[in-house]
Amino acid sequence: MLPMIFGIPLLQMLILVYAATFDMKKIDMVVVDKDLSATSRELIAKFEAIPFYNVTGTIFDVKSADEMLLKDEADIAMVFPNNMEKNLIRDNYAQIQLLVNAIDGNSAQLSFSYTANIIGEFNKNLIAEWKGIPKFAPPSQVKITESYWYNPELDYKWFMAPGILAILVTIVGMFLAGINLVREKEIGTIEQLNVSPIKKYQFIISKLVPFWLIGLFDLAFGLIIARLFFNLPIVGSIFLLFSFASVYLIGVLGLGLFLSAISESQQQVMFISYFFLIIFILMGGIFTPVESMPHWAQEVNRINPIFYFMRIMRMIVLKGSGFSDLIKEFLSLLSLGVLFLSLAIWKYKKTT
Repeated sequence: MLPMIFGIPLLQMLILVYAATFDMKKIDMVVVDKDLSATSRELIAKFEAIPFYNVTGTIFDVKSADEMLLKDEADIAMVFPNNMEKNLIRDNYAQIQLLVNAIDGNSAQLSFSYTANIIGEFNKNLIAEWKGIPKFAPPSQVKITESYWYNPELDYKWFMAPGILAILVTIVGMFLAGINLVREKEIGTIEQLNVSPIKKYQFIISKLVPFWLIGLFDLAFGLIIARLFFNLPIVGSIFLLFSFASVYLIGVLGLGLFLSAISESQQQVMFISYFFLIIFILMGGIFTPVESMPHWAQEVNRINPIFYFMRIMRMIVLKGSGFSDLIKEFLSLLSLGVLFLSLAIWKYKKTT
């Protein structure tokens, strides 16, 4: 049990927060330069100067670039056609082709957007230079300044850490509670408990409280790790966060005890728990925004406790949301907690 209490938080926070990211760290680019002009060389040099672009080389055959994309040796190919600079000077118009390896749709979209923005900025500077406008002055009178709320540096670790913490509390709570009860069945001590004068609800609560405290401890432990290693800002109220976590853990532990009550072995309860956890985690919004899911999936999420708690974690930690902003989530977690705990008490068969 001790490795689960201390080992899982360390591994999840120190590995998953870094690994589970959609940030583009390196884009392998191959260039097909049929123009061999000063303009094409200037644009290529611009990409070579950007740290997360790796320009692997310049070739002269589009077919070879296609083969590199097929072999996963390049993420994107930039093709300069013949007479590109001549057409640009003569007609004020020229085309550049981008071939993107889109086997990973998200990475393809990001790499294409980055590349298109860089080409767009190069195009603006080129227009300004040719029209005699000072090099770094914008050709239009409108200047756009971007500012991002809640995560100004767009640090993906800040977004992932609260989500990983929600999963951490869920895994530790559900597994420990479920395994503990079914272990009583395996070693035979459940029979002694069944003939004791305690009530069913007293027995379930006695199994719930220790792991409820362990879950809160792991949440605090994970927050400390996130603060020390990722400099995660905790904008909202710590007391409010742990209050929501206390309600959430009642539901998670109740679900774990319910699954344990209908199982006969630790292996069985772990398989059933994994089945629910995988669905809950993938639909909870850890990677894919719930708003982007189909309408029927959003309706299914009404019975997904991880969805509510993950939203609560991010809103309190990053936004500083108060209780009034999270009333809907609180009522949903409270309802699910009462439901799962009632199922656990009802399904536990006590014989006298």
